[in-house]
Amino acid sequence: MVQLLVKEESQDWIGIASSVAAELTATAVQRDQKAGIPDIEIQLLRESGLLPLVVPKEYGGTGATWVEAFKVIQQLSTADGSVGQLYGNHLNLTALAHVSGTSEQKERYYRETAEKNLFWANAINTRDTRLKITPDGENFRVDGVKSFGTGVAMSTTGCAYADLRVFSALQDGVEAPWLFVIPKDRPGVVSNQDWDNIGQRRTDSDTFTFHDILVKKDEILGYPHPSDSAFATFLGIIAQLTKTYIYLGIAEGALAAAKEYTKTQTRPWITSGVDSASKDPYILRHYGEFWTQLQAAIALSDRTAVQVQQAWDKGSDLTFEERGEIAIAVFSAKALVTRVGLDITNGIFEVTGTRSTATKYGFDRYWRDLRTFTLHDPVDYKLNHIGNWVLNQELPIITQYS
Repeated sequence: MVQLLVKEESQDWIGIASSVAAELTATAVQRDQKAGIPDIEIQLLRESGLLPLVVPKEYGGTGATWVEAFKVIQQLSTADGSVGQLYGNHLNLTALAHVSGTSEQKERYYRETAEKNLFWANAINTRDTRLKITPDGENFRVDGVKSFGTGVAMSTTGCAYADLRVFSALQDGVEAPWLFVIPKDRPGVVSNQDWDNIGQRRTDSDTFTFHDILVKKDEILGYPHPSDSAFATFLGIIAQLTKTYIYLGIAEGALAAAKEYTKTQTRPWITSGVDSASKDPYILRHYGEFWTQLQAAIALSDRTAVQVQQAWDKGSDLTFEERGEIAIAVFSAKALVTRVGLDITNGIFEVTGTRSTATKYGFDRYWRDLRTFTLHDPVDYKLNHIGNWVLNQELPIITQYS
């Protein structure tokens, strides 16, 4: 079923992603230890030609489907969860005007992304309500603070690495947040350089302070009230599945790294009766479980990706009921992949042994990245939505996370 929506050229894109992943793998441990600004990673993505991947061909882009894009995200994430997050966010944001903007904004941002090879970043995070937007004539002014500015990295000189940055802000007396896009050279945005978490350490997901920032009228996407279109809210569902494929890639990368180590470094236990760890019956059992779990997670995610693409293709004809049912499918995949990924990234140490915990190998980064990123929103609430649909046929309410 997945093959029906995968074009031949997608193998070239996945091949490019594999080459980028190989280059990133060589320095992954050192970059994780260093943390900080993902300047190297963003430059590699620029040079790869993958930035306009989901921009339709009529606007000068590559024209990949979401099914194909998810597999590219998965491939990049095998090497580095931070890169998977940066790139996945970028792809989602390039399509934001498609669902939330005017037809003019859709064409403008798609064409600019393709023609100028632009990289997108964001600090949308609608749960953080400290950023305020105020009308100023026909334009707007923004002041305050916004956290989790993933990919909005800035150098020590204040130069932003992302070309276009999407933020959300609240206007007093208006319940729904405004979304706006500003270029990297817009003055008054300051990175507080305060991202110091155990995982996803090269996303530089800082807090940003805004000082009387100008936002032009045509930089506002959509309107500050709930949309009457199911499609206008559908990018949130795509974002959920994007994260799922990042989780998949991290788990896949962890398993591949553990497999190589077990075959070349791990010693069999003294009572195992075998001369190689790769013949140890308990190690074999663990790998059997890891592989089976991962294949089930990939299969469910890929099936869900096809459903997401079919819904995307409906555009404004997508109904709220269809959107809700797709959301349940995405939540199911995300919940399973979260559980499987955490099992694998934690369990690999049982098949690699004590020496594998040495800092030089950095095998712990897979668990740290996955543990950090899967806390983006509670999987318990995903399971709650699924259960409520199974028992009561009630679809989840629409939020940034559902």
